[in-house]
Amino acid sequence: MNAPTPPLHLLPEVNQRPVPPELVEALQAQFGTRCSTALVVREQHGRDESSFDVPPPGAVVFAHSTAEVAQVVKLAAQYQVPVIPFGVGTSLEGHLLAVQGGISLDVSQMNKVLSINAEDLTVTVQPGVTRKQLNDEVKSTGLFFPIDPGADATIGGMTATRASGTNAVRYGTMRENVLALEVVTAQGETIRTGTHAKKSSAGYDLTRLMVGSEGTLGVITEVTVKLYPLPEAVMAATCCFPSLADAVNTTIQIIQLGVPIARCELLDSTTVKVVNQHSKLSLPESAMLLMEFHGSPAGVQEQVETVQAIAADNNGSAFAWAATPEERTKLWTARHNAYFAGVQSRPGCKAITTDTCVPISHLADALLDSVTEAQEAGIPYFLVGHVGDGNFHMGYLIDPNIPAERETAERLNHQLVERALKLGGTCTGEHGVGLHKQGFLVAETGAGAVDMMRAIKRALDPLNIMNPGKIFTL
Repeated sequence: MNAPTPPLHLLPEVNQRPVPPELVEALQAQFGTRCSTALVVREQHGRDESSFDVPPPGAVVFAHSTAEVAQVVKLAAQYQVPVIPFGVGTSLEGHLLAVQGGISLDVSQMNKVLSINAEDLTVTVQPGVTRKQLNDEVKSTGLFFPIDPGADATIGGMTATRASGTNAVRYGTMRENVLALEVVTAQGETIRTGTHAKKSSAGYDLTRLMVGSEGTLGVITEVTVKLYPLPEAVMAATCCFPSLADAVNTTIQIIQLGVPIARCELLDSTTVKVVNQHSKLSLPESAMLLMEFHGSPAGVQEQVETVQAIAADNNGSAFAWAATPEERTKLWTARHNAYFAGVQSRPGCKAITTDTCVPISHLADALLDSVTEAQEAGIPYFLVGHVGDGNFHMGYLIDPNIPAERETAERLNHQLVERALKLGGTCTGEHGVGLHKQGFLVAETGAGAVDMMRAIKRALDPLNIMNPGKIFTL
């Protein structure tokens, strides 16, 4: 890496801009009780799942339509006040925090499925639709939306952070699955990007520019995504290993052999233990892979046999199958609750979470060294990984009243990310940059690339009102 090593990033820089009373009066005149300055409402919109403690926004507005979003942004631009889009608050890297004050623009009530185009395998939704709601509404068509970050996040938020999750190894991320957007710009104008067609060569790819922009370029008000046929057969399984290295090597061989596995999740023995306690399960407390196979009955059987053989070569044992929908739901619910299981395992703690993604050939180097460092530091942690695509997450459980613990967790995070970058990976596979990963962006992309990002930000948002202070500072 040619870029300088970033400093440890402990706390965000807070430089709040006040919301003028005239702006609040104008918003309340248009939105009535849907514009709130009540402290409890502001505090609810001033925190996410990150460990940062930042003052809440000056006001919260609940929008019901694209036109209302445009009204809010135009007024905010008039007074040069920040606007922070808000869905359901599941962000892990501080995306929703009002580090420069302003208005939290809540789009969670924009939650209609606008059109289901089963013949074209697409659906168009408002940004407040959650992934579970979307799948409930399309299941009668025999289709489903596969992107599953764990939390029941909104489609708008998932688009803004370029989310992925447990199914990404087979179905890709939001980047591959968003076809078109409606966006309110920083000037309060409404634009459309992309079409319902599967591909296009027409002009700049503004859809991809907005996917992953974390609310810094505009407010997403409509999303068209791909749907997929429900698989004819689904089988889930767990497999135990005597060591974490055996589980990781099994994953690498599965992917390198080209097995079209739908999910391949890793938990270490520490994490399995806290998951068992939280979800009242009795999984063997050893390194474990949670896997799922999609396809025809014959195709699934072939995948299962291949994976069993690979696992056996790596000392895998105790295969346990979850064939019914109820069994699979129980298994994956427990996996998705691993974050909450970890946090509840140390009452009063906060989690310093991080994720990286590396080329699959370097997964063992990145993951095993990171676990060794955490164990040597003596800090409680949990580990989960979408290891089928080289992505894994560490959560360091700290006592917020002990500064030394936060510093230790940030040092471990720093070492983990630096290692991933040296191995050709990224500082964040799916959480996004937000506040927490800003120090690594130059190290990953280079100063020239970040300068280009800043130039785009200044061109599209010259007043710097769209979620300022995220990804990078101007």
